[in-house]
Amino acid sequence: MYEHKSQRLLPKKLFYKRVLNSILIASTILFISIIIGETGFLLIGKASWIDALHNSSMLLSGMGPVLQSYPSTGAKLFSSFYALFSGIVFIANIGVVLAPVMHRVYHRLHLQDNATS
Repeated sequence: MYEHKSQRLLPKKLFYKRVLNSILIASTILFISIIIGETGFLLIGKASWIDALHNSSMLLSGMGPVLQSYPSTGAKLFSSFYALFSGIVFIANIGVVLAPVMHRVYHRLHLQDNATS
C-alpha cells in the first residue's frame, strides 16, 4: 500500500489521492458506525430517530451520551457497549486519516538519512 523506504517519495498528486482515499475510508467507517448506533438506540433504547442520531453522533465524536434515561437494562447495556465501540472507532479513524501523512513524513526523513550516509 505504501512505498518502501528505498523507493522515491510519492508525487504530490498521488499523495493527495492517497489522503483522499483515507478520508473516504474513515468516513465510511463513521457512517456505518452511526447507522449501528442509530439502529440500536431506535430499537433497543426506544428513542425517536432524531434522538437516536443525535446520541450516536455525540458518542462517536467523543462528547458523550445525550440521552440520560434508558427504558431497560438492555438499552443501558447497548449504550455502554456502543460507547466503548465509539471510542475505538474514534481513535482508529484518526489513525486511518493520519497514516498517509505520517508515512510521508517518516519516508522523507529516511530519504534524508540515506542521502547523508
